[in-house]
Amino acid sequence: MGLFPAVLEEAKRKGIDLAPKTIPPEVFDKRAVDKGQVRFHEVAYIEIKPRLDANNPLRVTVELTDFSVFYSQGLAESITAELRAGKSEVLCDAGKLIKVSKDKNGTVTREVLTRQWTDWVDYWAVDFDYESRKEIIQVPKNFGVEGELPGLAVTTEFIEFQEQWTGSYIFENEWQSFRTRKSRELELTSAAHEYPAPGRYTVAVKVVDIFGNDTMSLTPVVVG
Repeated sequence: MGLFPAVLEEAKRKGIDLAPKTIPPEVFDKRAVDKGQVRFHEVAYIEIKPRLDANNPLRVTVELTDFSVFYSQGLAESITAELRAGKSEVLCDAGKLIKVSKDKNGTVTREVLTRQWTDWVDYWAVDFDYESRKEIIQVPKNFGVEGELPGLAVTTEFIEFQEQWTGSYIFENEWQSFRTRKSRELELTSAAHEYPAPGRYTVAVKVVDIFGNDTMSLTPVVVG
């Protein structure tokens, strides 16, 4: 996930329009595959607004203003048909979470559970300076040069490692808001963050939806 928004930003700078898709869990459901019910939908969309403090040019708050999804299980009709009388099921259809119930007489009712975009958000967090910490890994110095994989080459020499940047950054949770069983309220504006110096920074926002899927978005901000 850390590399994904960086790829989109790089493509945007080069004038390339990417349309990323999510891989749905239905690809592992043979029934859905056989019936042609697997759909690859766009990834969730996050909209945020960094707001500069009028009294302090180095201080910023971040507001989460929209979160859009288009999840669909593709099994709505079959689930409804197989539903037993007196039972209910919760399913996703066209970006909405729906509770389907069938009474003892076989009458089916549908109740939309997600009425506004905030209903999808379970947790969101902000990294006010996303590019401040690169993701560094240890790789063998000769890895990929002589065509030998570490651990497979027959050698008595000690394998030396070196640090290498993956091209991604590490998301650091500097502020967060989430729902709990006792409190379903969600703050949509972060606490204020003050930068150490004027300049251009990259704000990263990560949103986790009610199914545990996370999406991240990057937004530049200039302070000072």
